[in-house]
Amino acid sequence: MAADDTTTTPTTAPVPISAAAERVGGTARMLRYREGLGLLPRTQDLPTGRGHRHRRFTEEDLRTIEQGLELEREFDIPPAALSFALRVLAEPDVLARVRAHGERLGRLTAAPTRALDFEKEKAMRLLQVRRPATRTSPPPLP
Repeated sequence: MAADDTTTTPTTAPVPISAAAERVGGTARMLRYREGLGLLPRTQDLPTGRGHRHRRFTEEDLRTIEQGLELEREFDIPPAALSFALRVLAEPDVLARVRAHGERLGRLTAAPTRALDFEKEKAMRLLQVRRPATRTSPPPLP
């Protein structure tokens, strides 16, 4: 009988919020706060018990939470700031408004124009400069 070449990696069962909080060095309340801000992965769990959803975290969820915490520490920002940064990246209208504010403050330079827009503007300038002047009378003879 041939040996089975497929190897399986053991997967750990999802852990409850209290165990997850302990693993990432926080509290269940901290995780609920971050979930309210949209900083935790969405749960795929179905409601249990009397319709209440008991949040359980997979290993991948825990890694994602740890990466978010690392960003907050590295850039010295609160969770709400990270949440807003994600919103800016996800919503183009919010990005445009924040960019315009940064330009007004002088912290950002105006967004570069697209190459085609630049070429169009250049062509329009050239057409305006080279337009011949109209004359009403013939030039004088020498």
